[in-house]
Amino acid sequence: MRLGVLASGSGSNLQAILDGCASGKIPAQVAVVVCNLPGARALERARAAGVPTVLLEHKQFSSRDEYDRELVAMLRRHGVELVCLAGFMRLLGPVLLSAFQNRILNIHPSLLPAFPGLHAVRQAVAAGVRVSGCTVHVVDEGTDTGPIVIQAAVPVLEGDNEETLAARILAQEHRCYPRAIALFAQGRVQIEDRRVRIAGADPDPARTVSSPELLD
Repeated sequence: MRLGVLASGSGSNLQAILDGCASGKIPAQVAVVVCNLPGARALERARAAGVPTVLLEHKQFSSRDEYDRELVAMLRRHGVELVCLAGFMRLLGPVLLSAFQNRILNIHPSLLPAFPGLHAVRQAVAAGVRVSGCTVHVVDEGTDTGPIVIQAAVPVLEGDNEETLAARILAQEHRCYPRAIALFAQGRVQIEDRRVRIAGADPDPARTVSSPELLD
């Protein structure tokens, strides 16, 4: 499977994907990395891995739809089959969503549907939750509302602040995202009425909170 990764920042999740492809844990290849911000470290990571990069600055386009049409064309030129958002700080419009329906993944630093949107870890700390985590989900028209593929729970420790909790959540993101992509590449993911079903997964819901059988 050919992957297109969209990034805007440091690209730590991109690095986890690149490493997963290089090691064979993800039976796929990153066909292109597209970034909307010049100077993002994600571009450096991709170039170091020998992956084609495209700088597609959104400020050069007059509308979101115009930008998304060019983005879709770019992804198709590289034969992309699955789009992976890795810190891509752009809302996706209907042009991109319809072109890759149920084939766009995102990772979010909370146990969705709790704390969608920006500053999810900050929201969790402010709310005083005992458990947080991360979620890989399929992207739809809403804000972090798409079907959930994998989640990993992360306990909130006494004295945690946004930075310390975010660091532990990020470590789980680097496990979850490559595994979710691998499941798609293996053809094991089915989406039925907004519920994701994974072929070969343990059907016992008591064991799927952190999906250990999918992550190991």
